[in-house]
Amino acid sequence: MDVRAHITVQGMVQGVGFRYFVYNKAKQSGLAGFVKNLYDGNVEIVVEGDRSIIEEFIKEVKVGPRPARVTDLKISWQKPEQQFHEFTIR
Repeated sequence: MDVRAHITVQGMVQGVGFRYFVYNKAKQSGLAGFVKNLYDGNVEIVVEGDRSIIEEFIKEVKVGPRPARVTDLKISWQKPEQQFHEFTIR
């Protein structure tokens, strides 16, 4: 079943290749959506796809690339809006 997840990632996640890591994992998983840096130092991810695939994706995001340090993830599950055709970095 397709769902949308809105994820806010907190920690040392800017300037460490985090968005590119997320982008590559999403592309490999066939997910659609985007990742972007926020002004408060967090990273926002909006992703749509199969819930079980997104749950696996979230496990990878929690670890992140080697220089990153994820301290918290806030996830809200929503209905998919089917507005994305691919995954992009904003």
